Amino acid sequence: MTPPSAGVERARRALGARLRELRTDAGLSGRDLGRLAGWHSSKISKIEYGRQVPSEADLRAWCLHCGVQDQAADLVESLRAIDEMYTEWRRVQRTGMRRHQQSAVPLYESTARFRIYEPSLIPGLFQTREYAHALMSAVIAFRGIPDDADEAVAARMDRQKVVRAGVHRFAVVLEEAALRTRIGGADVMAGQLGRLLTLASQPNVSLGIIPASVDRVIWPMSGFWVFDEGRVLVETPSAELAITQPREIGIYTKAFAELSASAVHGPQARSLITGALEALDALQD
Repeated sequence: MTPPSAGVERARRALGARLRELRTDAGLSGRDLGRLAGWHSSKISKIEYGRQVPSEADLRAWCLHCGVQDQAADLVESLRAIDEMYTEWRRVQRTGMRRHQQSAVPLYESTARFRIYEPSLIPGLFQTREYAHALMSAVIAFRGIPDDADEAVAARMDRQKVVRAGVHRFAVVLEEAALRTRIGGADVMAGQLGRLLTLASQPNVSLGIIPASVDRVIWPMSGFWVFDEGRVLVETPSAELAITQPREIGIYTKAFAELSASAVHGPQARSLITGALEALDALQD
């Protein structure tokens, strides 16, 4: 699969190409536009080739000096869409994690069909309070952000009402490693695996697990969530990427279908969960 950041880069280059067309149509060289706007000509080149992201003020000045002020609003909307595609954690979590947890509620409530792939963790919608707290505490320490783990966990638990409501459908595929990646200690993991068994029996939840021993048809990849047909979210260590281009969403839905085909479901999936539970018990004996 193409790295999700590639979509952001393509969007930036497309915006730059559009600005270059406006400049050339106006009969201006890069030096001419730089002189009119009070910029160094290298800034023009960097923006046009996607190496620098313009500000909204830059776009308005560009349109003013190119005589196309009527296009400024559309360009600003394009810029905001690009900005939404790549959200740095340090920006959205500078006051902690609670606000980001709450901000996702409208998207979750409006989504009818979730397709979720996670290679090493239990998805947030299926986490126990203890598992979520251990995970969030680790994230807070790693990112050096204010510790609001209790409030963030409460917000995450509140988001889980979409699972309990019964009107949303969830297709979840996990790598077997997610069952055995120890978060919060053996007792926390035992409670989490028990919760997973309970949720897997809900009629609106389809749980698939890809066994570690299976011959791979498609390789393990970064976790991603598909919301209906309109958005894919991918988390990296530094940012959250929102994919909205239909062609790219199609790549993720194809990947999910192939990952799901590699997974076991029903009794076989439950057997892998109980096997992970038994392994925890053996360690405690």
